[in-house]
Order: sequence, then C-alpha cells, then structure tokens
Amino acid sequence: METTRQSREQVLQALRSQVTSDQAVAATPSPHWTIEKSEELYRIKGWGEPYFSINAAGHITVSPKGDRGGSLDLYHLVESLKKRNLDLPILIRFSDILEDRIEQLNACFAKAIARYSYNGVYRGVFPVKCNQQRHLVEDLVRFGRPHQFGLEAGSKPELLIALATLDSPESLLICNGYKDREYIETAMLSQRLGQTPIIVLEQPDEVELVIKASQRLHIRPILGVRAKLSSKGVGRWGGSAGDRAKFGLAIPELLSAVEQLKQADMLDCLQLLHFHIGSQISAISVIKDALREACQIYVELSALGAKMGFLDVGGGLGIDYDGSKTNFYASKNYSIQNYANDVVAEVQEACSARNLPVPTLISESGRAIASHQSILVFDVLGTSDKPGLAAIEPPHEDDHALLRELYDTYDSVHLKNYQEAYHDAVQFKDEAISLFNFGYVSLTERAKIERLYWACCRRILDLVRHEDYVPDDLEDLDRNLASIYYINLSVFQSMPDAWAIDQLFPIMPIHRLDEEPVNRGTLADLTCDSDGKIDQFIDLRDVKPVLELHPVTEHEPYYLGLFLGGAYQEIMGNLHNLFGDTNTVHIHMTPKGYHIEHVVKGDTMTEVLSYVQYDSDDLIENIRRRSEHALQDGTITIEEAQLLLQHYEHSLNHYTYLSSD
Repeated sequence: METTRQSREQVLQALRSQVTSDQAVAATPSPHWTIEKSEELYRIKGWGEPYFSINAAGHITVSPKGDRGGSLDLYHLVESLKKRNLDLPILIRFSDILEDRIEQLNACFAKAIARYSYNGVYRGVFPVKCNQQRHLVEDLVRFGRPHQFGLEAGSKPELLIALATLDSPESLLICNGYKDREYIETAMLSQRLGQTPIIVLEQPDEVELVIKASQRLHIRPILGVRAKLSSKGVGRWGGSAGDRAKFGLAIPELLSAVEQLKQADMLDCLQLLHFHIGSQISAISVIKDALREACQIYVELSALGAKMGFLDVGGGLGIDYDGSKTNFYASKNYSIQNYANDVVAEVQEACSARNLPVPTLISESGRAIASHQSILVFDVLGTSDKPGLAAIEPPHEDDHALLRELYDTYDSVHLKNYQEAYHDAVQFKDEAISLFNFGYVSLTERAKIERLYWACCRRILDLVRHEDYVPDDLEDLDRNLASIYYINLSVFQSMPDAWAIDQLFPIMPIHRLDEEPVNRGTLADLTCDSDGKIDQFIDLRDVKPVLELHPVTEHEPYYLGLFLGGAYQEIMGNLHNLFGDTNTVHIHMTPKGYHIEHVVKGDTMTEVLSYVQYDSDDLIENIRRRSEHALQDGTITIEEAQLLLQHYEHSLNHYTYLSSD
C-alpha cells in the first residue's frame, strides 16, 4: 500500500516538476491587494449573490440559505471532506440552495399575481432532464411540496422516475417528449393513483395514440398541445422554436388535432397549451414576443371549444453566468421578478380582452432552479510555463548575431515602440528557426533566442495590459504567454457543455483571494485529448482567453471551483479516457453548522471498466498468468510480480482520478 502511494506521488511530482525555476522570479504579488479586488476581478457579486462571497481570510464562503443567514468556509469544508477520505475532484451539493431557489421562484410569481390581481395560480414543474440524480429529485419533491411544485418528464425513463417520486396530488406531472403506447397508457393509469399527469401532444401521430388509449382504458386524460411558435429564441438554443423546431405542432397540425379530439368526443380533455423557445434566454424582449403569440393561440383554442385551463410557458429562464446583467448569451438582462411580471401581465391582458378565465400558469425552469446548488472543486497538479520569466543575461560578444540583435530589441522596449519591437522580435525568431533548419544555428543557440523572444513578449505584454486600446496584432499575446494549469479533472465528464458548446461557467480559486493572482493561465484536464481544456472565461466586456491565478506552491494544495454547473452537466458527462463520476456530497445547514446528508462515492476503475464490458476478475487473472510466465522466463522477480499485482488490484478498486496521497 505504501509503495502504491509512493508511485502516485511520483506521478504528481512529475507534473509539479513542470513548474520551472523561472517562476521564482515571476511577478511579485502586490502588498495592496484586497478581497474587494478579487470580488471585482472574478465578478463574484454579479453571478454569486446571495450565495457566494469572500471572507476576510480570502476564502470563498457559501450561504446556502441566501440572505436568511448561515454560511460556511468552502476551503475548510473541502479540507474536512478530504479528512473523511473523499478525494478531489468532488461535487458539493447544497440542498438549502435548491430549496431557496424554489421558494424564490414561487415568491416572485406570487408577487406578480398579487400585483396584477391575477385570478389564478402558479404551479411550477422541474424538468427531470436537467438533473436526474435521485437525491436531488427527492429533495426537489420535498421542498416543492408546500408550493405544489411538480415534475416534467421528457422521456419514458424520466416518466418512471416522476411517477415513483412525486407524491403530492396537487402537483402536476407534465408528460413531454416522444411517446409510444406504453408511455401514454402508463401516464393515464397514474391518474388512478391520485396523480395529475398532463399528456402534451408534440407529434401529430400522438393524437391517435391518445384517443385509442383513452378508449381502451376508459380513462379521460388531461391533454395539452405544444405549439410551434413563429417567435424564435436567442443564443445557443434559439433553434428550439420556429418552423424548424424539433418538437411541437404547427398551426395547421394543431387545428387538425383539435378536430380529431372533437370527433372522438374528447375536446374537453384538451386543457393545456405548451410552448418552448429555448434554454437560457438572455433577452426579456424575446420572452415577451413569444408570450404574446402563445396567449393568442391559447384564447383561440378556447374559442374552438377546448376546455383550456393551463398555460405552460416552458423553460428559458436564464442564469447570469458572467454577472454582466446583459443580453449576452452567458447572461440575462432581467430578473426572476421581471420574468414573472411579464408572464402574468401578458396572460392577464390576453384573457381579459376575450373575457376568459385566466389559466393556471406553469413554467419548466430547470436551469434557474438547479444551477446554483452545486460546486465542483478540483485541485491543480502542476503548471507549464513559457520560457522567459527568468532574469535575462546580456549576450556575449561571441554569441550569435541574431541573439545580440534580439537582446537590443528586448532592452529598448518602452511605451512608444512596443508594437514595432514586437514585430522585430517575431522577425528575429522566424529567422532563427529558418537558419536552424539549414544548420546555421545550433539547438543551444535556438533555445537562447526563443527564451529571449518570450521575455521580449512578456515585457511588451506588461505594457499592453495598461493600455486602453490593444492593437489587433498584439491581442493574442495574453493567450500565447499564458501558463497551463493541469487540473485533476475531466472536462468531458464534469463540464461537457464547456467542451461541446463553449458554455461559460464561473471558475475561480476558492482560497488565497487576499493575494494578488499574478499569473495568467488556461486549464488542461487529465484526458489525452487536445479538446480537454478550458481557455474561455467570464469577463465583463466579453470572454477572456486566460484566467488570473496564483503561483502553485510545492507541497501546498491549490483548489479551484466551478460554479453554477448544477444543471445538465452531471448527466451529460461522458467516460472519455474512462474518467468516471466524481465523489459527491450533499450538505445541509444546521444551527450548529452543517450536516453531511449523503455521500455518493465516485466511480472506481472496476466500475468504469464494466461499462465497456471488462470483468475485473478476468483482468487480474490475465495479469497473474502473464506474471507466472515471466517468472518462468526469468524476466521478473517474484517480488516484482507481487508488487505489480498489488498495484493492479489496488487501482481497480480506486478512484479514476489522481490522488494526492
């Protein structure tokens, strides 16, 4: 066992050894740095309030109950979890944040209903696809019970989860997605259990399936229709609406469905209109346009004889990932209260104009509910830096002429000539590579020239950072000079949207925030894939290519946290390079501090290998047999063979990520 720990330490030491001696002379942190500057730099007040802040020690604090009090130090929590043999990376879920988000959403709709004297109610549902983890769904049902908060199923497996978990008769079960006979009949039969399923017709052929199932079971279901709106969303998911939308009935199809239900004497079963214009809607104007169109469809369906009583506005309620409060795709230019006010006001106006009763309002706001409740904490294993940080020695007279000319450029860089100096430095480096390829510059000389080139670039960058305008040809300097921070994580498993669709998440250190982060870096994960990196980070103006980080100190941990990742990321993760699920804990605040409600151990190597049809006993037996053959051939000693088997068996039962033990 001790030998295994030593071997893992050797792996980590190899990564840490990439921290070159050049770092010793890197920029010195400012003695005037404050936590307020860290708050501004990482924009934590913009995206994190009221749940996340920085304390006087420079650590992230979490206030799971929001403004109602009670907080904990995230760094100390991580250290405590490590003492419980829970290795990083670790996903920390705060159930109190989940409860607070549900209460906040319901409170905003209650306030809007009172403001506009709306003679109806709000009944939200959580889309299970957003996060299907059992403990989280069970918490949602428990916290939602006082608000008659329900669930939305988008597939047959999610329907099975919802049916077995939702236990409040007043809560709605919205049945979306593709449906076959079994799906529809299962939903209908759940009415016998006292549940309130609403089957939403999204494809033309589902109408006939529903009619036949109703006649066969002698159950009159509550039905809804999903309309394809001409109003389109914005951002990554703008294509969820419009004529080319994947789901929903076009207006002619919708009228055909009404006629079919009427002929089957089931038009009174049609009670809900559903629409969806995409996830993470950043502009409130888009929501208003969609509401206006949907409300007109709703009142027209009432005029055709449908017994309308529910309006489902779908998802789309956004999250301010970058804290800018703009219509940028990673932000939103409205609050939850603005959203609730616009929904209530638009529906009220449309129904009043036709003298119709107002419907029960439903929203499927999964991202807005689940995003804040989890934090992914991971450690940095080591860094790799561009050469050029060390002090530059003047060249000798017998050094190559290119080296002497490049040093003159380096030595003369100032505010008035840095752009010219940059182009000269690039030219000298290119000439050096060309001469090297023809054998006129040695490998040692090329190394000296490249080190001096990067030192020149770094000096120019220090000047550029203080300028209001950066010339186009110098814009990539920050990215090109950035350090690479190697993180104990798989991007593909834990933040797949960052890889697949360039989704932005707030990422920052969870400690040392009273120190100036003098380094600029990108993040590289453990996978053997060039896409396993993060090189886009939130910023006020747009997106920045580097993240401000602290120098890594040997033998001291450096922890980073990914925030607002509680929606979609867990279930969409994949097993690239066979990195599995991370360790997960559920934290609940108590009067005495906090309580660990659940611990879900991350995947072992045996578990992930079983996903790809490997049996661990067979693997061990294969290694044992090969060891015996090697013993007979004299290519391995019995002690080495036993050590190999020991390592092999221990690894199979171990976490798929690297350990700091």
